Amino acid sequence: MSDTPFGFGLPPEEPENGDEGKKKDPTEGGQGAGGPANPFGFGPGAGGDNPFAAMFGAMNPNDLGAAFQQLGQMLSYEGGPVNWDMAKQIARQTVSQGTPDGTKDASVGPSERTAVDEALRLADLWLDGVTSLPSGSVSTVAWSRAEWVEASLPAWKQLVDPVAERVGLAMGDVLPEEMQAMAGPLIGMMRSMGGAMFGQQIGQAVGVLAGEVVGSTDIGLPLGPAGKAALLPLNVEQFGKDLSVPQDEVRLYLALRESAHQRLFAHVPWLRSHLFGAVEAYARGIKVDTSKLEDVVGQFDPSQPEQLQDALQQGMFQPEDTPEQKASLARLETALALVEGWVDAVVHEAAKSRLTSADALRETLRRRRASGGPAEQTFATLIGLQLRPRRLRDASRLWASLTDARGVDGRDGLWEHPDMLPTAQDLDDPDGFVHHEQLDFSELDKMLGEAAKSSQNPAAEAKDTGEDGSTGPGKDEPKTDGGGDGGADDAGKGDGDR
Repeated sequence: MSDTPFGFGLPPEEPENGDEGKKKDPTEGGQGAGGPANPFGFGPGAGGDNPFAAMFGAMNPNDLGAAFQQLGQMLSYEGGPVNWDMAKQIARQTVSQGTPDGTKDASVGPSERTAVDEALRLADLWLDGVTSLPSGSVSTVAWSRAEWVEASLPAWKQLVDPVAERVGLAMGDVLPEEMQAMAGPLIGMMRSMGGAMFGQQIGQAVGVLAGEVVGSTDIGLPLGPAGKAALLPLNVEQFGKDLSVPQDEVRLYLALRESAHQRLFAHVPWLRSHLFGAVEAYARGIKVDTSKLEDVVGQFDPSQPEQLQDALQQGMFQPEDTPEQKASLARLETALALVEGWVDAVVHEAAKSRLTSADALRETLRRRRASGGPAEQTFATLIGLQLRPRRLRDASRLWASLTDARGVDGRDGLWEHPDMLPTAQDLDDPDGFVHHEQLDFSELDKMLGEAAKSSQNPAAEAKDTGEDGSTGPGKDEPKTDGGGDGGADDAGKGDGDR
C-alpha cells in the first residue's frame, strides 16, 4: 500500500461520449498518478511527497483549472464527516480508467443479464436442499463496475461515517473553549479538508474494489440493496480467466455464494445491525493524538493545506488500545468469519456433487480472501476493518461439523440469536462446541406463548383462577404476578441446570 494513504490527487478524466477509455498520458493524471497500481497517492515522478506539487506540477491550463476547482470543492464542503460527492466522483473515475491488467468497464449486455439471471435462479434451487433458510432474493441483477459503485455507496457511508465523525469532532476539541469562537473559520476549513481527504481515499478504494468484487456480498457485508442478488459479469469473467474451468461453472459457483449470502442476510434480521453495530462500537473508541493535533492547529497555514495531509500521514488517528476496543474488533472479525464460513460450507455442500470444479473454485476463493488487496488494506488503515476474515477455514469446518452432528435445521437454528453463535474461543475448539449439550428452548417458548395468550385474554385467566388466587392446575405453586414472570423463573432454573 502507498506510503501516502491520505494523498491528494487529481483523478483521471472520465471518458466522454462512450469513449472506451482514452486517457491522458500517465504523467498527466493516468495510472501513474493515482491509478489502481497506486490508488492512495502520488509516487516518484509525480510530485514525490508533496501532493500539491503533484497536483499542479505538470499540467496544462485546463488541468490547472480543474485542480483549482477540486481544491475549491474541498474547502467549501459543509456536509457530514466525509465528502461523499467527492468519494463517488473519484470512485467512478477510478473505475473508468480500468484495472492494472488493462480491463475497462463496460455496459452489461442482454445476453450477460440473461446468463446471470439463470445462474442465480438455478443456484437458489440447489440451495433449497442444503439449508433451512428460504430464498432471500426478490430480484436478480447484472451490474457493471460503475453500477456496483452506485449501489454500494450507501453501505460504505454507514460503515465509514461513524469513524470519520469521531475524527472530525476531535478537530474542534483541541482548542480551549475561549479560542474556539475565534478560530471558527480555521476549524471549519480543517474539517472541510478532513472530509475531503476521507472522501478521496474512500472513493479511490471503492473504485479499486469495484474491479475485484464479483457480487454484492463477497466481502462478507451486505453492500447492495436488500433482496437484490447481483453479479458483475465482467469481473466474473476475469475471475475465471486463468482457472481452466468452464465459464458457466464459474458463474454458477459464484451465484451460489451470492444467493447463500442473500438468504442469510434476509432471514437473520439482527445480523446486519450486529455487523454495522460492531463498527460503530469501534468508532466510539477512536483515540486522537491531541498533542499532535494541537501542534497542527497552532501552526496551520491556510496557504499550505498539505500540512494537514502530513499530520494525517503520521498516524494522528489511531484506535485506542483498550479491552473494549479490542473486543469490538474481535466481535466483528468473528462475525465476518462465521458468515463466510457458513456460506462456504453450504455452497460446498450444494456444489460438490454437481460441479466438477467445485473444490478448485473453493480453494481459489479461499486464497483470494487470504491475500486481500490494496482496497482492503486501505479500509484496514482508515477504519481498522479486516474485510477479509482471517479465520474462514476454522469457521467453515465448524459449520460442516455442526451439519454432521445436528443436521441442517440444528445448524441453521443457531442464527436465531447472536448469543447462540460460536465465539472466537469456539473456533479454537470446534469439537467442544459441536458436541456440547444443546440448549432446549422449546419449553420456554411454549410457556412464553401461553403467557402472551393469557395477557391478551384476562377473562379466561380470571376464570381459571381459584378463590385463593392460585391457578387451577397448580394450587400448591407459589403465587406470581403473571405468567411471564413465572416463565422467566423456570427459564432461569432450566439454564442453571443446564
